[in-house]
Amino acid sequence: MPGSRAQAFVRFALEQGVLRFGEFKTKSGRLSPYFFNAGLFNDGACVGRLGQFYAQALADSGLDFDMLFGPAYKGIPLATTTAIALSNHPARADRPVPFAFNRKEAKDHGEGGTLVGAPLQGRVVIIDDVITAGTSVRESVAMIRAAGAQPAAVLIAMDRMERAGAEGALSAHSAVQDVEQTYGIPVVSIASLVDIMGVLEDDATLAKHRDAVSAYRDRYGVQ
Repeated sequence: MPGSRAQAFVRFALEQGVLRFGEFKTKSGRLSPYFFNAGLFNDGACVGRLGQFYAQALADSGLDFDMLFGPAYKGIPLATTTAIALSNHPARADRPVPFAFNRKEAKDHGEGGTLVGAPLQGRVVIIDDVITAGTSVRESVAMIRAAGAQPAAVLIAMDRMERAGAEGALSAHSAVQDVEQTYGIPVVSIASLVDIMGVLEDDATLAKHRDAVSAYRDRYGVQ
């Protein structure tokens, strides 16, 4: 996404308390100087604006696609709000924007199954908040392919640009890069750690966090 829009998203995330600075323990046990929690986009106005950021990132990517897929649970509202935003976007307003999502557990009555929404077909964009271990993407790709459709891309809010693995045995790649290499599909992000660094450089009120984030990037980041 163009730098100005990506940094606008970083500022939006800060305003909503979705992006925070401090000291946070990640699932991998690392102490991160920042934390991004998309679950805190939790009212109608901010989720509507979030959908516009997702839609614009997808439009800017130039990717051709037929529908959206939101993996349970966070991906469900993300796919919904993005589909709404795309339906009003000049790049897509003349074409329908179907979307689907999955249940965590199969339904054994009514229509049954694990999938809800439009039938999975054509080129499908998977929408999520971040990619950490890639589990959600792996499960989504399997469901899309099982339905005879084609995973076209993954669209996320934030690329942490962070190498996986334990201390002393860090991966050469980030989770995002691993997804791209494993499935042969692009990962599009609204913003990345580069954009967070850009906002820190430009905002004097956030200057106290620059060194910690920069040091973390030097230790764990990928280019």
